[in-house]
Amino acid sequence: MAALKRRLIRRIAAEGPISVAQYMAECLLDPRHGYYTRADEPFGTRGDFVTAPEISQMFGEMIGLWCVDAWQRVLGAPPGFHLVELGPGRGTLMADALRAARVVPAFARAATLHLVEASAALRARQAAALGEHAPRWHDTLDGVPD
Repeated sequence: MAALKRRLIRRIAAEGPISVAQYMAECLLDPRHGYYTRADEPFGTRGDFVTAPEISQMFGEMIGLWCVDAWQRVLGAPPGFHLVELGPGRGTLMADALRAARVVPAFARAATLHLVEASAALRARQAAALGEHAPRWHDTLDGVPD
């Protein structure tokens, strides 16, 4: 981390203040020192934290069933819609949600899956978990269609 710290200090000295967003992007996504790009896994029991989808598939399944219900009752089951997840980690939550949503096959056919993920390493994990759903990746929420 010392190398990243030194680089940030040099950058700020040369260019002036940086935004919190720029600072966080460097700390999280730096190719060598970034939290989400380093070799050791940040998620799970061997990592720094465990999220609900990693503990039990029931959380994601409940989200999936809620999405199907909202798609039908609130949206009127449109033939096309964007299903978006921000920071999808390993893709576990979405995989569980989409598995549960199979109870209504039209839901999956109507959904276009968008994942907001800047980490190339995590995108690879998500592709392995969600490839059959043809996800589309975006670096920021601004890249997701309206």
